[in-house]
Amino acid sequence: MNRSTLIGELLSEFLGTTVLITIGLGVVAMVVLFGHGLQGEVVNGGYTNITLAWGLAVTLGIYVAGKTSGAHLNPAVTVTLAVFRGFSWAKVVPYILAQVAGGFVGAALVFANYQAAFLAFDPNLEKTAGVFSTFPAFPNQPAAGFGDQVLGTALLLFLILAVTDERNQPPASNLAPVVVGMIVVAIGMSMGAMHGYAINPARDFGPRLFSAVAGFKNNGLTDGTGVFWIPIIGPILGGLIGAALYDFGIRRFLPNDN
Repeated sequence: MNRSTLIGELLSEFLGTTVLITIGLGVVAMVVLFGHGLQGEVVNGGYTNITLAWGLAVTLGIYVAGKTSGAHLNPAVTVTLAVFRGFSWAKVVPYILAQVAGGFVGAALVFANYQAAFLAFDPNLEKTAGVFSTFPAFPNQPAAGFGDQVLGTALLLFLILAVTDERNQPPASNLAPVVVGMIVVAIGMSMGAMHGYAINPARDFGPRLFSAVAGFKNNGLTDGTGVFWIPIIGPILGGLIGAALYDFGIRRFLPNDN
């Protein structure tokens, strides 16, 4: 493993994930902190803005890192590619650490930008940890949120493999990042409510770690609820399931030009 090449790949994963999280969390902060007008009316687009911006964030993050590292930007993608596409296992942990670090820094940038608004809206930092990470809609039914994360990430990896497979019908030119962003939008719009559709452990854990360090209460990591594990284990399991379904249900029947 070439050390200088690996450093470039890790920097790309870090910066690509930082871009992804800064844009994604930025729109959540906009909606939460500035989402209602003087009469209580919804402004700034609400949930629709959130899903669209996360899709754009993924697209732009992929454009940042795609040529250098492959733009995994997601531990579920990294682990899945190691299992099903021969990605080097020696790079798995470094990639994941770079992704989580990017998530942490992206969250820090969003908080720095909106600090005055956070302190005005939530002076004790006790009700806005959800800007940074995801939480279950039904806290007493963790299996529901876990199943949501498994299903959402299974769809994500199934579809990513479908649209990037040269043996299938990949998007023309350099449009794959746009299509992947659209996939994220579709997943968010169709199943985002049960557990916030993290579908990416770095997207959730990096910002959650920042929120704990920054003193946000009810953060799901240090508050005793233990919900942080759901958007870590669920997406990794879901990614493996989605890839297996694609490889054994679709790819095995595609023509092999080699």
